[in-house]
Amino acid sequence: MDFYSSLAARKGFTFDTTTNWDNCNASLANYQVILWLNDFPHTEEQRSAFRHYMEKGGSWLGFHVAAYNDKTTNWPWFVDFLGGAVFYNNNWPPLAAKLIVDDNHHSATKRLPSRYEAPINEWYGWRPDPRLTKNVHVLMTLDTTNYPLGKKDIIRSGDIPVVWTNTRYKMLYMNMGHGDQIFASPTQNHLFEDAILWLAGATSTPASAPADK
Repeated sequence: MDFYSSLAARKGFTFDTTTNWDNCNASLANYQVILWLNDFPHTEEQRSAFRHYMEKGGSWLGFHVAAYNDKTTNWPWFVDFLGGAVFYNNNWPPLAAKLIVDDNHHSATKRLPSRYEAPINEWYGWRPDPRLTKNVHVLMTLDTTNYPLGKKDIIRSGDIPVVWTNTRYKMLYMNMGHGDQIFASPTQNHLFEDAILWLAGATSTPASAPADK
């Protein structure tokens, strides 16, 4: 995670990483922000630790598969945490896409234009639409001018949020994260930087100790 390591050096916080999900335990309390790149807890112990962390005021930033869930996931609290969003469909192969910034006033999106083209990614659709949940605040949406999006698996229509927060928690989910070009856009990189600083409570001052879980 060179992007966040570099950000940590510039902003003066500690960026700790691990690939061991058993570290998703009571030690989460030592971190201001937990970042999931492309996976999620799988055991009851790991999931309970994360739930406790969030319900005690922790902060979370999740990318791409971090929010993937279907009928086999069996984690209803997490579905509620995501605003009811359950994976419905996707495009394939990964493609660049035009995005609409619904809210330019949020700390995470304040440096973004009203529209921009995001780098190559696999985009997810959700049912039910998280926008329909009263506690969900959608920050960015897939532009419908992209449709049909895909060649093998095609998204043909629908309202598809790609960045949102459940306002009951200090959290952000971002659909971006598939492949090695996600950090190729200086415009989108503002989102990634400002999001983690907002979650750490340091939008304009140094944060400390986000963790990559």
